[in-house]
Amino acid sequence: MLSYDSPVPAGTNGHTNGHRDASSITTDHNGSMTSIRPRKQTTKHHHIWLVTGPAGSGKTTVAEFLADKLHLPYIEGDALHTKANVEKMRNGTPLNDADRWDWLTLLRDESTRQIASGSEGVVVTCSALKRKYRDVIRVAAYFDPLIRVHFIFLDASEDELLRRVAERKGHYMGANMVRSQFDILERPGADEGDVISVD
Repeated sequence: MLSYDSPVPAGTNGHTNGHRDASSITTDHNGSMTSIRPRKQTTKHHHIWLVTGPAGSGKTTVAEFLADKLHLPYIEGDALHTKANVEKMRNGTPLNDADRWDWLTLLRDESTRQIASGSEGVVVTCSALKRKYRDVIRVAAYFDPLIRVHFIFLDASEDELLRRVAERKGHYMGANMVRSQFDILERPGADEGDVISVD
């Protein structure tokens, strides 16, 4: 069984098949073993930063700033929606859970692919309006115990977001979509310790 904080099987203390790493053994001048020092494990965590919130909350602006400061690749979540999803939203039809599952899984898989390719982390924009949507991304940390998932939830009043969306040009998300998002919005709870909320 793998523990969350250790990449080695729990209970093995980092050793397998009963063998110890020779570099951890100290001997005297006669070659007799005098002590055994466990080798210090060096682990480097990788971070997935999810910038979340309803339409118009400023996800793109914050994500681009964060990616630049952290020197990480940036994944624009809207760009990974299927054509069918985009058409639904352009026509003013809110997405349902079934529409979102493959999209959320794709965001998670693309994030872990970037990390597997050598990136120290990744910044992603994703509305993640419901807790179960956030949980889909959290699964990445269960697949890889060296991955840490963080959410930055951008909040604002519905009136303010309606104003911002009305001023946007060339985006398929209309004002009615803001209302539909608030209808299903589940703001992060106090027990979601990996979320930073910003008003």
